[in-house]
Amino acid sequence: MIKDAISPRAEQHHVERGRLPSMHRIVVKVGSSSIASVSDGVSMAAVATLVDALAARYQGGFQVVLVTSGAVAAGLAPLGLSKRPQDFPTQQAAASVGQGLLMASYAEAFQRHGLKVGQVLLTAEQLMCRSQHRNAFSTLERLLHLGVIPLVNENDVVSTQEIRFGDNDHLAALVARLVHADALVLLSDVHAVFDRPPTQGGKRIEHVREVSDLRNIVIGRPGAAGVGLGGMQSKISAASWAADSGIPSLITSAANAKDALAGEDVGTWFSVTGRRKSIKKLWLAHLAQPQGRLVIDDGAVQAIRNQHTSLLPSGVTALEGNFEAGDAVEVLSTTGTLIARGAVNFSSKELPLMLGRSTSKLRELLGSGFDREIIHVDNLVAL
Repeated sequence: MIKDAISPRAEQHHVERGRLPSMHRIVVKVGSSSIASVSDGVSMAAVATLVDALAARYQGGFQVVLVTSGAVAAGLAPLGLSKRPQDFPTQQAAASVGQGLLMASYAEAFQRHGLKVGQVLLTAEQLMCRSQHRNAFSTLERLLHLGVIPLVNENDVVSTQEIRFGDNDHLAALVARLVHADALVLLSDVHAVFDRPPTQGGKRIEHVREVSDLRNIVIGRPGAAGVGLGGMQSKISAASWAADSGIPSLITSAANAKDALAGEDVGTWFSVTGRRKSIKKLWLAHLAQPQGRLVIDDGAVQAIRNQHTSLLPSGVTALEGNFEAGDAVEVLSTTGTLIARGAVNFSSKELPLMLGRSTSKLRELLGSGFDREIIHVDNLVAL
């Protein structure tokens, strides 16, 4: 019998996902719609099925971090709410009620396998702050080495509306980078990424080698469960983030969790497209909301793109917007091309006197403290 030829691309795809069962540390994210509903709250049956798959992996000597949505959904029924609230304070109240119920459901399910769980609630601010970033990493590392399954969720109760992840897909991508995961698995109620909605005859996209592979796809609306925020666009974005930071990713359904972790050909696999980036640079590249713009000259453009240097005052020709030190800004060329994003060291009120001047001249004119970069290279990501 003559076997069908396998294209190099298909072979690469199967080889890469085939390594998933042997990867030591994996971050798995599950969406609200996969484990909860508005009317019934957390589904113990759905949680048990997911936990069975994760426990089998963990007991095989590998480590799993579970990023789980569902706190708001779990809190709706106890509060007598018939749908996800639109106002932020009520969402936070529902999360406060639901988080304990969600944890209890997981604790009970994992206990059947003799495993313990630990709750880790994170905010965007914490992952952007270096000291809290280190503390979060240390806690997660210690939990894993103690044989505990970390259950990670956004801390909706204290997050601010202006600075938050908004969905746990992006949180999962950042957590995967934080714990140096070997892979990220995003689970929802959709089996894979399709080139158009399955109801319109869409075909599964098995492998994404680069962002351009998704250029012409048509994404349907979020599901009708009414308890989640992400949708497929969010998952594609998060998987692309992870791949851009050196972490391969898989998008599939919670029903496929067991097969996915076994390396079976399910879902959509995202190959690595870039080197590992810092948490701060991932945030700046993909999620930060710029508060202003800096226009830079051609010399500064070349320095950022080719030499990967900090942005100095001498290279900045103009600014737009009102921002404070530490805010994210866009960096544009004189022709309006987006060059980079970064976190500035000075406010928009301080910068006008600094533009186009050397650091030595600024030290002479304004004193020490002004003779430094406008954006340090560690807080600058070229685009």
